[in-house]
Amino acid sequence: MSSFKRASLKALGLNDDQIDAVVELHTEVTDGLKEKVKELQEKADKFDEAQTKINQLEKDAKKYEEEHSAFEAYKKSVTEKEAAAAKTKAVRAYFESKGIKGANLEIAMRGAKDEISAVELDGDKIKDEKPLESLVNGDFKALIVSTSTQGAASVNPPANGGTKRTREEIMAIKDAGERQRAIAENHEMFGF
Repeated sequence: MSSFKRASLKALGLNDDQIDAVVELHTEVTDGLKEKVKELQEKADKFDEAQTKINQLEKDAKKYEEEHSAFEAYKKSVTEKEAAAAKTKAVRAYFESKGIKGANLEIAMRGAKDEISAVELDGDKIKDEKPLESLVNGDFKALIVSTSTQGAASVNPPANGGTKRTREEIMAIKDAGERQRAIAENHEMFGF
């Protein structure tokens, strides 16, 4: 394709007025095309800029989704830990109320892991105590510490079935060691 020149038009047999008219038409068309190209380039630049923003927004959205998922997983793990701690505390209190204490309590807590995780709470109270009750009455029965109150052992129980002796009875004791022991036990009668 040859370039568009006045000499080319002259060679075609056009006069100067015709050549000026063709050049003017050609200039109008090319100027219009140049303006259209400029508009399209501006739109392409805006499109590229918009595409860059869209790509950045997509990256940000993906990052947000990842961070949000990680946060939700963290929240879930914290909630699960708090729930497990509350269940453990409630079961520990239940076992203690049934008489499982000290080292036996620690054994019971380790042995009841499945029951602890299955426990449902209503506030801080256990909803259904039956599974724990069956453990206490079954496998953990030997862990229950029974307590009973008993008086102090007396090395020298009082004579006469536990009644106090009179001063005269004490002085009437023939064995000197036994008499001295009775005087010491009842020293208030003798003014000591």
